[in-house]
Amino acid sequence: MAALPVDPHLYVAFLGVMAVMAITPGPANVFAVATGMEKGRAAALTAVVGMNAATLVWFGAAALGLGALVAAFPQVFRIIAVLGALYVAWLGIKSLRGAFTSAGQPEHAEIRRGRSALVDGFTVQIANPKAILFFTAVLPPFIDLNRPVAPQLALFALTTVAMDMTSMSAYGLGGAALADRMNEPRFKRGFGVFVGVLLILAAILIVTRLQG
Repeated sequence: MAALPVDPHLYVAFLGVMAVMAITPGPANVFAVATGMEKGRAAALTAVVGMNAATLVWFGAAALGLGALVAAFPQVFRIIAVLGALYVAWLGIKSLRGAFTSAGQPEHAEIRRGRSALVDGFTVQIANPKAILFFTAVLPPFIDLNRPVAPQLALFALTTVAMDMTSMSAYGLGGAALADRMNEPRFKRGFGVFVGVLLILAAILIVTRLQG
């Protein structure tokens, strides 16, 4: 079995951990649902692409020795986590503000919205403390130092992106399925408040954990 890039037993364990992390609601999942409901399927899937592009950036960082960087510069990654929490809180405030506004958007804004979903999706995931935790604490134990590291990271990256694409797309398309109801003022307001409060609570939880 030495020809395999990853030890089969470790890989099975990784699949289990990754499945749980992929389906567990977090800032990225909430963002996918909100984007689907507010902007539709295309924007939701665009946001998913952006988030997974950020995941690949994190895998690149892991290949360059992310764990060593964290050990050497812990405050830098603490700052990244705080910035991520602030961004998540800003999205929550933006959702709360949007819940009480009903201004229509011009038809030509569709391309801009799609591009914004890509950029926002990337930003949410690149500063997502859940991603930082994954690459600094969850992934390292699955790396076998007796095997070439690059092929292992490539397989883990493929697996992670595949699972995240599936999970996030399901969240996003689920939100898009309810997009028509966003035309109902009461439903739109309630959803905006729900997402806003959830994101702000997530940001508070992130900061609280950093203090621990």
